[in-house]
Amino acid sequence: MEWRRFLCPRAPLPGLAPACQPRNSRCPREGTQASGSLPARPPRRRPAMARRSSLSIRIVEGKNLPAKDITGSSDPYCIVKVDNEPIIRTATVWKTLCPFWGEEYQVHLPPTFHAVAFYVMDEDALSRDDVIGKVCLTRDMLASHPKGFSGWTHLMEVDRNEEVQGEIHLRLEVVPGTHASRLRCSVLEGRDLAPKDRNGASDPFVRVHYNGRTQETSVVKKSCYPRWNETFEFELEEGAADALSALSVEAWDWDLVSRNDFLGKVVVNVQRLCSARQEEGWFRLQPDQSKSRRGEGNLGSLQLEVRLRDETVLPSICYQPLVQLLCQEVKLGTQGPGQLIPIIEETTSAECRQEVATTLLKLFLGQGLAKDFLDLLFQLELGRTSEANTLFRSNSLASKSMECFLKVAGMRYLHGILGPIIDRVFEEKKYVELDPSKVEVKDVGCSGLHRPQTEAEVLQQSAQTLRTHLVALLSALCRSVRACPAMVRATFRQLFRRVRERFPSAQHQNVPFIAVTSFLCLRFFSPAIMSPKLFHLRERHADARTSRTLLLLAKVVQNVGNLDTPVSRAKEAWMEPLQPTVRQGVAQLKDFITKLVDIEEKEELDLQRALNSQAPPVKEGPLFIHRTKGKGPLASSSFKKLYFSLTTETLSFAKTSSSKKSAFIKLASIRAAEKVEEKSFGSSHVMQVIYADDVGRAQTVYLQCKCVNELNQWLSALRKVSVNNTGLLGSYHPGIFRGDKWSCCHQKDRTDQGCDRTHSRVTLQEWNDPLDLDLEAQLVYKHLLGVEAALREKQRLLSGETETSSPTDRGGAPKDPLAQLLCVLQDLREAHSSSLAGASPREPHHLLELQT
Repeated sequence: MEWRRFLCPRAPLPGLAPACQPRNSRCPREGTQASGSLPARPPRRRPAMARRSSLSIRIVEGKNLPAKDITGSSDPYCIVKVDNEPIIRTATVWKTLCPFWGEEYQVHLPPTFHAVAFYVMDEDALSRDDVIGKVCLTRDMLASHPKGFSGWTHLMEVDRNEEVQGEIHLRLEVVPGTHASRLRCSVLEGRDLAPKDRNGASDPFVRVHYNGRTQETSVVKKSCYPRWNETFEFELEEGAADALSALSVEAWDWDLVSRNDFLGKVVVNVQRLCSARQEEGWFRLQPDQSKSRRGEGNLGSLQLEVRLRDETVLPSICYQPLVQLLCQEVKLGTQGPGQLIPIIEETTSAECRQEVATTLLKLFLGQGLAKDFLDLLFQLELGRTSEANTLFRSNSLASKSMECFLKVAGMRYLHGILGPIIDRVFEEKKYVELDPSKVEVKDVGCSGLHRPQTEAEVLQQSAQTLRTHLVALLSALCRSVRACPAMVRATFRQLFRRVRERFPSAQHQNVPFIAVTSFLCLRFFSPAIMSPKLFHLRERHADARTSRTLLLLAKVVQNVGNLDTPVSRAKEAWMEPLQPTVRQGVAQLKDFITKLVDIEEKEELDLQRALNSQAPPVKEGPLFIHRTKGKGPLASSSFKKLYFSLTTETLSFAKTSSSKKSAFIKLASIRAAEKVEEKSFGSSHVMQVIYADDVGRAQTVYLQCKCVNELNQWLSALRKVSVNNTGLLGSYHPGIFRGDKWSCCHQKDRTDQGCDRTHSRVTLQEWNDPLDLDLEAQLVYKHLLGVEAALREKQRLLSGETETSSPTDRGGAPKDPLAQLLCVLQDLREAHSSSLAGASPREPHHLLELQT
């Protein structure tokens, strides 16, 4: 079956939407352009500056939730919405009123968002999920907490009058009349209104109130993107336009049997309108504040950690001196005169060390210097360590940077090793316990002829189960030397060599191995085994029985990683039955590490070239693709399951993961990736990919995901790999063209421009995201700016002077790297001031030559 059968032709694509529309324009709709073939693709120019906003979200836990099930418990999960758009769903924690999630997310979104809301839901298998309560944090509230909002907050009852979304397009004018001026209100259209009916839509109409009079538009059936184009006039008496006079525009969902549902309102100050005489644009619908707010009740509490970060990213040339200076320090290593990396580590507090380590690691990864950066940190840590048993045990910059490096460079490798073992643990659901004080025979059931198992039998069976899992894990690890990424192997080689040089005596012969396992086993494999959901190994959290099995398995892996030292063996004597397997595993692990670090630079380069020659998958997995059978009124549609793979070049598919893949869509031709209204196919979690074919015609493919998280992950991946494409759309249709009209806005012209804005800037951050070097450089600058006073004091102490100036060379540039860094910070501060003032940032003064 050819892939062309899956396509839905659209109108020829419009060009790139303008960044903004004039407020008084006659038609402020995004992405408008006359139809025709796609224009030639001009070279992309980077804007003078860009505003980036992101939310760091950690959903910790809930407590004292109300019972929603007849068993006296609940099955809670969280839905996170940004401006009423669901972007995250946590896993369900079964049968508890005090759930723990511990899930972390990073969301990139436009700076214009208004609020983020957390809905706590109770999952039901046979009926609709119950809403327990919600917490809403506005953008202004988050902006008032620069270090982030953190703590417990009470859940509020969900009020239907407050659950509004969308915008309405109005044209407001004050026109002269025969006896008095008249207030003219044109209700043009709405978009993204809340679906209130069971069919996934609404039947919206608008009421306009002014000076005791009310007028209504017609009802648009089954649409969240209605177009009315109706005008109303009200007599504006002389002196009536006082400061309290207001025009109210309310959107409602019409219902035949029950009461109409409130969709939101817009209140316009008439006095201000009289001064402007005319105003037109999209107005955000607001909740009805006149209704009495419901109390908190006894809905429990939610513990959250949410941080808003707004960054103004300058052009790349502005960050070149900073990047060059840091790269120069890393290249020179401990042999050079520079002390910037040690000083940065010294001035970084413990609370932001993880963030700084991640930013620096990504910056040097983009410059091809990640291995050199980590090697420098290894040398610094070894230089201040006197006891071998304390090496890399603290949360130093080296430890945090190495953790981040393994997640970025080795996550796919980890999935290949641990994935099958974790799946087997979840599928078997065996009761495993080694601690005699915690054995519960009643949880095991019966064996044989209905004879309950004894404690000794439980312990013996548990030890055998853990032994089987450990042997399978170590076998997979020993076979994976060639599968380990070359960059990871080379970094471990450097670590192994540095530790062996620092502790060369025979009594420390195991120290280099322990240094490697401290990262590979203790900080990478063991956390992933204990929390597979957080490492994307499973979609749901483990239940209590599976969690205990995973914890015991992680403990055994830690013992193997510690090379079965007496200290680790003495901690939990009840793990003695596994000691023969642990000792055998230690020998296997040491043999594996010996082979892992046995990689020369030529082999490293060859493996890296081979890896670079392939387009690595950004995301892959099964999806359901929409196809249509037949034509005309007898046409039918369905979804067919295929295996899709997204790389930095194409989106391809195959029947299975091992089948030969067929090229589907070239990444350069993608113009938008957006959600589809649920009512369009009667199915949820459907997305559309709009792209241009070889002759410039617009095509659309519809793909269905299995859950909201998978939907948002695929949308994020598609948007990130196509972010630099030309001709990205500014508007799209969230529905489908069925029969003779669009299902979303009911327009009959198939080439009609979209009725909603695209969301290309809303993405979830993943471990394999493309690097944004300018953003990382901006984050490094912002951190250094925060510790500038400490840097200047350090520079004063090092130079032995009371002033912050330092000796300069013949060209006038400071010799001291720290003094150079302070000058670079000053240049960047001036560049940011210029950008805020509206002027183009000027090129920096202090351009450095990279020394190799």
